Amino acid sequence: MILSDRDILARLERGDINITPAPNLETQLQPASLDLRLGYDFQTFNYTRQALIDPSDPASFEHLTSLTQLQDGERFLAHPGEFVLATTLEQVEIPNDLVARLEGRSSIGRLGIVIHSTAGYIDPGFKGKITLEISNLGRIAVALYPGMRICQITFEEMSSPVRQGYGERHGSKYQGQSAATASRLFQDNEFRKK
Repeated sequence: MILSDRDILARLERGDINITPAPNLETQLQPASLDLRLGYDFQTFNYTRQALIDPSDPASFEHLTSLTQLQDGERFLAHPGEFVLATTLEQVEIPNDLVARLEGRSSIGRLGIVIHSTAGYIDPGFKGKITLEISNLGRIAVALYPGMRICQITFEEMSSPVRQGYGERHGSKYQGQSAATASRLFQDNEFRKK
């Protein structure tokens, strides 16, 4: 069951869902979702002569991206065909009885901007800023500004709370992230070197 605006508001007031900084409910609370804003951190992919990214080789992940941190009033240009990692301005904390899903806002999508490739699912127990996988599918660059509403989060009630939340499990490699975080696929059990 997807939470309505009334349920989201009640959970925020009780502190079950924790969002920092606190959202402006007048502009960010939607009928069945909450808009999140774009943060200041972007991981851009470097041009490289590296032949491939090998999940079993952590060294192949080094030097793939560079961090760009914008200041107030600055913009980030998402060029056609470009793929960058960004982050939400807000840190979210999901309780153990909810899952959350992230979607782009339609006004942003109509400019050709996609805000996630596959990482639209947020586990119960997750705490941190959400890394966005931004692509420009259009034919012209689009200016993105920190603080703009870029995506929306919905909350779904589970049949029962999970036994272990995301941060309590071994291998919760993105718990507590505070910036745009590059892939840590090499930390998965199947790729760890013995």
